Amino acid sequence: MVYASNTSVSREGSIQEIERMLIRNGATKFSYGWDQGRAAVTFCLKGYYIRFLLTMPDQDAKEFCFTPTGRKRRSPSDARAAWEQACRARWRALALVIKAKLEAVQAGITIIEDEFLAHIVMPDGKTVGHSIIPAINEAYQTGLMPSRMLALPEPEFKGKGKS
Repeated sequence: MVYASNTSVSREGSIQEIERMLIRNGATKFSYGWDQGRAAVTFCLKGYYIRFLLTMPDQDAKEFCFTPTGRKRRSPSDARAAWEQACRARWRALALVIKAKLEAVQAGITIIEDEFLAHIVMPDGKTVGHSIIPAINEAYQTGLMPSRMLALPEPEFKGKGKS
C-alpha cells in the first residue's frame, strides 16, 4: 500500500502545510509550480535554494483506467478520480519527507546541508543530486573514484607537505 493512498487532503492543503512548515523553520522564500507530468517546490532555507521535483503519475496509466483486478475498464470520471487520488498521495508523501527532514534538523540529529544536500540548487540550476548521481553510478560500475564529483575547480591546497 502506498503512503496516504486514501488521503482526503487536497493538493492545495499539502502545499499550504509545506509552506507553513518551512516558514516555521526559517525559510525566506517559497514557490511551487507545475507543468505536464511534474510539479516543483522550491524554497530558500539558511541561504540555500532547495528544490524538490515531484513526478506525477500518467493519467492514462492502466492503474487508473482499469479496476484493481485489471479486468474492467473504469468510467472516465472514475479513472480521473483514481488519478487525482494518486496525485494527492504524492503531495502528502512530499509533505511527510520535508517534515521528517525538518524534524531531524530541529532535533539535532542532522544539519540542513546534510538533510537537503541532494536537493540544493547549484548556480547552474541543477541540483547537487542531479550533478553528482552520474559520477556516483560510474564509480560503482568501475570501482574507481572520480577525480572530481562535481564540475567545480579543485580547491587549492595551502597546507604543508604538497609538492
